Amino acid sequence: MKFTAKFLLSNFATMAFVANATKPALDVNVDVETLTNGNVNATLTITNNHQGQQKVLGWYTDLDEEHIFHITRDGVDVQFMGPHYKRPAPTENDYIKLKSGESLTKTFELTANYDMNEPGQYDISYEVKSLHLFSNRGQQKKAERLSIESLTSNTASVYLDGIANKGSSNKGKPGGGSGSGDCIGGTCFTGRCSNSQQTEIISALAAADGIANNAVSYLNSHSANNTSARYTTWFGQATASRYNTAKSNFEAINDAIDNQPVAFDCSCKKSYFAYVYPNQPYKVYLCSAFWNANELGTDSRAGTIIHELSHFNAVAGTDDVVYGQSGAQSLATSNPDQALNNADSHEYFAENTPNLN
Repeated sequence: MKFTAKFLLSNFATMAFVANATKPALDVNVDVETLTNGNVNATLTITNNHQGQQKVLGWYTDLDEEHIFHITRDGVDVQFMGPHYKRPAPTENDYIKLKSGESLTKTFELTANYDMNEPGQYDISYEVKSLHLFSNRGQQKKAERLSIESLTSNTASVYLDGIANKGSSNKGKPGGGSGSGDCIGGTCFTGRCSNSQQTEIISALAAADGIANNAVSYLNSHSANNTSARYTTWFGQATASRYNTAKSNFEAINDAIDNQPVAFDCSCKKSYFAYVYPNQPYKVYLCSAFWNANELGTDSRAGTIIHELSHFNAVAGTDDVVYGQSGAQSLATSNPDQALNNADSHEYFAENTPNLN
């Protein structure tokens, strides 16, 4: 998923990670270099300079897999335009293992995934956080002891002159808007969805509508002072502000299903469930795990649609802090605010399996 956007950059930056005592002993460096065509290459090097093997979740070493940079322009957050995936919880195979003295080096281009067209000072830092960042074991105890694991870097500042005649905000990325293709009852399909796939999607969307309606009904019939295990299991301790956020998020998800031009693309062959571009509502890219899931239940097709719709900035703007029910329950206990920012937490609240009403 490579896309180009041109701008001028007049600086060369090197960033080193800042780690605390709870993090694995990894030394990480990022070099950012301007190319003559206006693109910017960032080279990430992770080195284990310590004794023994160290691990890091591979998703957080690849810009095409995760939002791994925090970028601001004149103090305002720059929009990330890359994909947000729904994945299963990580397994050992998803971790990069570095022997003592071993390094991992990757180079990727920044402007393809961040809206950096406007002139101004850009402050760039590497920032990742996840309950799964260094290990997929003992998540409940880990959450209570350490909360969310994170790696952050120092900040590199550069001034960009910007691009004349910027053009549309979609910048030629795939999936801008609903796209074109076959449509049934207002739902459109791209990426060579077969007739059977279209039928399954329509059915899953109806099921998603059902569980979204149920979630809204629950939230309307309770309050911050009158929650039950269903709310606290997935979103933790309620306050008026948090509860209102949950209500607003699910009302927006429900509105997207009922009133917005939701579209689906069947071209993804990855092992994940699905992904979206958050700034390009309302198109959802369905991957292999979606077709293997049940229509309802835990990690279902209907739940996947809820998860992905929640990612859109026009809906709830959620992130992927943790994956899986165990991680989501731990997050609700350790950090309720982050639970309300976690897509899987919204999915599991809507799926409600096991039933916690």
